[in-house]
Amino acid sequence: MWYSLETIVAWAKRRAFAYPGSEIYGGLANARDLGPYGVELKRNIVDARWKHFVQERNDMVGMDAAILMNPKVWEASGHVSGFSDPLVDCKKCKNRERADKLIEEYIAKHTITIEQVQEKIWVNALAPEARTFEKQTAFLNEFKVKCPKCGACDRTEPKKFNLMFKTQQGVIDGEGKDIYLRPETAQGIFVNFKNILDTTRMRIPFGIAQIGKSFRNEITPGNFMFRVREFEQMEIEFFLENDEEKGLKWLQDRKETSENWWIEKIGIKKDKLRFREHGADELSFYSKGTRDVEYDFPRGWGELQGIAYRTDYDLQQHMKFSGKDLQYNDPITGKRYVPHCVEPSRGLTRAILTAMIDAYDEEEYTNQKGEKETRTVARFHKNIAPVKFAILPLIKKDEKQVEIAEDLFKKLSKLYKCEYDDSGAIGKRYRRQDEIGTPYCITIDQQSCEDGTVTIRDRDTMQQTRVKIEEISL
Repeated sequence: MWYSLETIVAWAKRRAFAYPGSEIYGGLANARDLGPYGVELKRNIVDARWKHFVQERNDMVGMDAAILMNPKVWEASGHVSGFSDPLVDCKKCKNRERADKLIEEYIAKHTITIEQVQEKIWVNALAPEARTFEKQTAFLNEFKVKCPKCGACDRTEPKKFNLMFKTQQGVIDGEGKDIYLRPETAQGIFVNFKNILDTTRMRIPFGIAQIGKSFRNEITPGNFMFRVREFEQMEIEFFLENDEEKGLKWLQDRKETSENWWIEKIGIKKDKLRFREHGADELSFYSKGTRDVEYDFPRGWGELQGIAYRTDYDLQQHMKFSGKDLQYNDPITGKRYVPHCVEPSRGLTRAILTAMIDAYDEEEYTNQKGEKETRTVARFHKNIAPVKFAILPLIKKDEKQVEIAEDLFKKLSKLYKCEYDDSGAIGKRYRRQDEIGTPYCITIDQQSCEDGTVTIRDRDTMQQTRVKIEEISL
């Protein structure tokens, strides 16, 4: 069962996962601040990703590029000239929307097939490099797509809206040099490709991983944390020989690796994930193959990860604009070439949202009195649960119980994020921990003082087991 986004948003604030940004001043256009448990969830997702894709591999290294880069970087990448959204304004209520998103939402809602679109308009109305205003206008008019705010079907022609945030570098207002907040983290990897080759012992094939913030001046942010202007990405650029057959094989390998990671390491439900391969009309001009990992959000299927075979486009562009030689010299064959690249790009902010949605549940159960009750429980995989253990002395005025609880907290907190809670009835404390997704609650009672055992309660089954303190581990 999936719950409404409004339910998730309310729970996320109530249980300190995410707050509206600048809330005391009325907020700021869907900006979100992560709370104490949201920060822990984020850190655990980052750690799970880094451990699996970098630490446990000998063909991966990491880096952290600056957010502010030379403006020529974005000229070379094509962002200055082509990174824009098509905007339309409703003539009746003046509501402004992205034309491509109106089309996507209409297709999803009305289950229109590609054949039906092709029959009336043309199939590549949504293709990234073919989003001509004429095609999008034709679609909106032909299918009479209504304004989501007032229901009218009378709108302006699409106009370009550049997505990059521009600022100035300089000490005098208005006289500085125009620079941009990066719209993606990938280019920081490409411009450091030669540095990493020259200063490490990495050899093709190898990958470079990065986690960092990106900024896009989205005109229609929304759906909680799904589309925001400030977000974080977890990107990898994997460099390989300039061989298309090998590139496509790597693309397939990344697909299988990605599915396993989302399910096994993050705990996302398999039936809520799917892969969607981009058709020929939808591919970016530099891509030889792109596959999206999509998740079934409350609003419908949406992208969670993109895996693209980018060929040698990016390195070639930076060679052209910088005048630097970015070719790879194979030490065994002596062959020189510009490497191809496969890019598995995950959205960290969207991964946090997905984990919260996927974990949230409301469960009816029978209490000890035989009465029906409902509890809210966040069934996070133990890899990413914000708190791993809750230490609960049954009676906080019992000095011996408190001493055992405090010693256990000190011991476990060296390895895991733990929480010490001695406030309220034990049942209420269990419910609090259920709501934040703590896998195990450890209760210290009178018997603990007598024989050194404690009660461990499992979050998902609510079963309680008596164990020796020294036996506790994940």
